[in-house]
Amino acid sequence: MSESVWLKAHAMIGTLTNVVTSVTVTDSNGADYSQLPALVASTAQRFRLAEVSADKAYLGRSNLACIEDAGAVPYIPLKSNSRSEGSAAWQRLWGLFMYRQPEFLAHYHRRSRVESTFSAIKRKFGGAVRSKRFVAQTNEILCKILCHNLTMVVHAMHELGIQPDFGAAVA
Repeated sequence: MSESVWLKAHAMIGTLTNVVTSVTVTDSNGADYSQLPALVASTAQRFRLAEVSADKAYLGRSNLACIEDAGAVPYIPLKSNSRSEGSAAWQRLWGLFMYRQPEFLAHYHRRSRVESTFSAIKRKFGGAVRSKRFVAQTNEILCKILCHNLTMVVHAMHELGIQPDFGAAVA
């Protein structure tokens, strides 16, 4: 009996438009934690980051530093064994999580937009891939995300009055 192999899409999502700002596709063993720096760096090249909400799998000092280096505030819940000692970024998160929990949770709740976005992509374009090889499967996932982004840009243009800037015209 063969075991199904599945892929994971790690993504950053804009909380106003639900546009996927950066994505990395890994096999099912791809660790969440190590994907965050590249996602933050890629997003920061095109967008101004104000905050980053992520689940506990992304919690760690180097990820907190990466988020703060990009000019954003991290909102990642602490694990039950987390302590206050650590870097300045860690201590800021710990203080916010421990002493200003309602404020923390209000920001952290924006992480649900990621789940909503993945759910929408799967509803519109299907949750399975038909390709057999990893590269083709990755491209299929990326195409689904591209199609999702196109619909979100059109939605933002019409519903939110956002005018996209696609850069200078090439002569």
